[in-house]
Amino acid sequence: MNKDFVDALSQVALERGVTADELISNFEEALRLAYLRQKGFRQKEVEEEGKGPIVEVHLDTQEGSLEVLEIKRVVETVQDPDKEIDLATAQKYDPEVALGEEMEFPVDPEEFSRIAVQIAKQVLTQRLKEAERTRVHNEYKDKEGEVVTGSVARVDNRGNVYVELGRGEALMPQKEQIPTERYHPGQRVKVYLKQVQRSAKGPSLVVSRAHEELLRYLLRQEVPEIAEGIVEVKAVAREPGSRSKVAVMSHNPNVDPIGACIGHKGQRIQAVSAELGRERVDIIQWSPNPKEFIRNALSPATVGEIQIEPATTEDGKSRATVVVAKDQHSLAIGKAGQNVRLASKLTGYEIDFEEAEEITDLDAAMLKAAEKEEGVKVSQDAKSRFESLFKEGE
Repeated sequence: MNKDFVDALSQVALERGVTADELISNFEEALRLAYLRQKGFRQKEVEEEGKGPIVEVHLDTQEGSLEVLEIKRVVETVQDPDKEIDLATAQKYDPEVALGEEMEFPVDPEEFSRIAVQIAKQVLTQRLKEAERTRVHNEYKDKEGEVVTGSVARVDNRGNVYVELGRGEALMPQKEQIPTERYHPGQRVKVYLKQVQRSAKGPSLVVSRAHEELLRYLLRQEVPEIAEGIVEVKAVAREPGSRSKVAVMSHNPNVDPIGACIGHKGQRIQAVSAELGRERVDIIQWSPNPKEFIRNALSPATVGEIQIEPATTEDGKSRATVVVAKDQHSLAIGKAGQNVRLASKLTGYEIDFEEAEEITDLDAAMLKAAEKEEGVKVSQDAKSRFESLFKEGE
């Protein structure tokens, strides 16, 4: 053993991302276990059953010297020769030793066979892997629930994508991918760190590009008003790679939340969409009034009266019945039911539609808006004409 060896250990520690003290401690433990195994004792017997001698290994990092010691207690009558020594024998080594004291017996390095050295190497490698796994777990556990940037390491035959995050490699299963995207090694991607767990093979990191939080993160990055807390994202519903709905509100009456999110000529929302594989992102006005919120969520469809039932469905959602004109029915449902699915997820209501010919509460709201704009009361005749025009339009 020499100083160069100690320096080499320090270099290995730096490359593995562990401290030199941690590596040296693992090296000492590896030698201790190797010596015990050479003596015929397995780790389980030593740690769980208390068998075998008491062995200590000390590596002096300043001098580069290695010391291996067997510790034995001085007793009157020896019952465990691996751990005890009788007084008469002990006094041959140290005449002043007394009963109950412990004695240290240096082990000749030559007692370490080539097999023992190989065992020590294996144990050290295992301990290094365990230390590295612990460090990776601790590092990423604090980042769980955040968006991180990584690069695609590989894609396996089952379509799973492995993303290199720096110190650790994360798995992105197919269900967490954007269906319209294709991934290739070296590609830089933003991912949501969904799960960090320990496993027998090391820390398990699961990332996602389909999670709603990724969309929230991108909006914060692109919209200063959201980052500053002026505009708040109240709810998000996604069908990754296809379409999303985002409900927003403004804490400043002078700031239009929808306009802030869309940006000048749509630049802000286009940047978000581009990062998500051209996913269409609809921004709607959130409202504390459930009926108004449902109405907004169903846009671009124009709907009429909304009735909310107090009873809940099996999955805990309340049910809302929405009156809709015939020409708006398919628009409200959307292609393959996508519009109503997203609206339901966004608002938390199961939505049913009911077709109707008659004027609805939406039309009454339109009349009130017209009155406000003109500054005059709309006459009953005008209302009748309005209703006639509406029916003719149907």
